[in-house]
Amino acid sequence: MIQEFRLPDLGEGLPEAELVQWLVAEGDRVALNQTIAEVETAKAVVELPSPHAGVVQVLHAAAGDVVEVGSPLISFEVGAERGAGAAPAHDAATDDAPSDDVAGPNLVGYGVAPRGDSRPRRRPRMASSTPRTAATDTAVLAAAPHDDIRVIETEPLQERPRSTPPVRRLAKDLGVDIALVTGTGEGGLITRDDVRGYAETITRTPESEAAVRSREDTVRSREDTGTGETRIPIRGVRKHTAEAMVRSAFTAPHVTVFLTVDMTETVELVASLREDRALADHRIGVLAVAAKAVCLALRHHPGLNSRWDADSGEIVQYHGVNLGIAAATERGLVVPNIRDADRLTLPALADAIRDLAVTARAGKTPPEAMRGGTFSITNVGVFGVDAGTPILNPGEAGILAIGAVRRQPWEHRGQIALRDVVTLALSFDHRLVDGEQGSRFLADVGAVLREPGRAMLLG
Repeated sequence: MIQEFRLPDLGEGLPEAELVQWLVAEGDRVALNQTIAEVETAKAVVELPSPHAGVVQVLHAAAGDVVEVGSPLISFEVGAERGAGAAPAHDAATDDAPSDDVAGPNLVGYGVAPRGDSRPRRRPRMASSTPRTAATDTAVLAAAPHDDIRVIETEPLQERPRSTPPVRRLAKDLGVDIALVTGTGEGGLITRDDVRGYAETITRTPESEAAVRSREDTVRSREDTGTGETRIPIRGVRKHTAEAMVRSAFTAPHVTVFLTVDMTETVELVASLREDRALADHRIGVLAVAAKAVCLALRHHPGLNSRWDADSGEIVQYHGVNLGIAAATERGLVVPNIRDADRLTLPALADAIRDLAVTARAGKTPPEAMRGGTFSITNVGVFGVDAGTPILNPGEAGILAIGAVRRQPWEHRGQIALRDVVTLALSFDHRLVDGEQGSRFLADVGAVLREPGRAMLLG
């Protein structure tokens, strides 16, 4: 029986997605919920699990194609004799494919939950026909759908690796199987750095490299040798960012104020925290201190943590801070946010910022992390830039740009001395915030960076 799988709505309300790469080929036998493809939306790269167990018959799109939601993506032959790698104890024709799958698009929630008695079952382990050793490149194995895979039911379950819930959550966000990570902590404990390090080794698989080359070939094929032009399709994150920035610029009246701050004490604080063995794993930096300063200042200036609701004719003030951190990636600029950032300690905030950046660079930012931000920070200083006029994220009242920290002559206690100086730029929505409010907020942020001890007063 042939079952057609259509591109689902991936939960973001977006009308289309670009196929990054196939992880299966025509003729492959796939298991239920096996990852079959990666697609890129306007916000993230998403892995698609198979809704059926069976044999791939037709791939309806190629890498680089833009597919509309509800359009055919792949066809399976299900209900045939099962071989190695097919999902056991299931009739794919009855369990895996609801009757309306053929007629209409497969939308959110298309994943299939196995039926059976209420007793918990041991999950079968998947093993490659190639002997696995500690040095085996597991990323290549995971991305090679043509390898013979068999189900092993009789091997006893192994002890779950030692790790903490936040580390396991980070591994899940990065798409890392924590069982494959070697722990370097005390007693073999898996740390955040272990997970991040492993994620960086598998970020670019051979297939993804091929997808990149294919995309580059597409761009080169559009070069006009007569005029010297290169035409690059506007897709994915770039398209989403452009639309959001135009909407923001022509909806909210932007005002930007600047403040140059001597933050030598903050730089010295960061250096001392990094030398503290108890805090060394957190790698607290200037951005984390600035983020903490923003969260503290927002408590006293709620107008900067609000939005303009034109439909209801109301100003909505938020009780918590979902702090957006702009992250530059190969796919373009994304601004995922840290939920309830105002409730986090400085070490926890530093961890959250680093996890956010690693996840964004890996293209694994979940859609929910891109929604619901209340205030944003962009660190243009990492590019050697002193200042800029940042554009608001749509729906937010303010965004702070942090420039490069430069060692330069500065007046200090009546003398000229070399100090660490930074320029802050705050853009805000003038419908919600007037000049006095914006200036006082920026002054409070600058005061914390100038004298970190003042955080005790603002807190």
